Amino acid sequence: MKFCPKCSSLMLPKKDAKKKAFWYCNSCGHGDKKSEVDAKLTTKIDHGADLQVVDESAEDSTMPTCEAECEKCGHGVSYYWSQQTRSSDEPETRFLKCVNCKHTRREYQ
Repeated sequence: MKFCPKCSSLMLPKKDAKKKAFWYCNSCGHGDKKSEVDAKLTTKIDHGADLQVVDESAEDSTMPTCEAECEKCGHGVSYYWSQQTRSSDEPETRFLKCVNCKHTRREYQ
């Protein structure tokens, strides 16, 4: 990591017209073309970082269970998991899935 000598912000690599990489400050615009960046510049976009996919065909027997009566069939045991569905200062949402009929419901805490 390299910090800008003018404003102390983090300097980032940037390419010039000759495709050479150098350190550049996005805050104040200071560029340090004397010290070349000895790293390869790439761009990586991760679209699925916050996406969690629940596979309905997955083996449920590995999930934890609790005693919770199903609203649909009245069975007394359910699988459960928790997930942050709202903002970070709100409590997480608890999901319950009936072992018998596979009906899924939410519990907000």
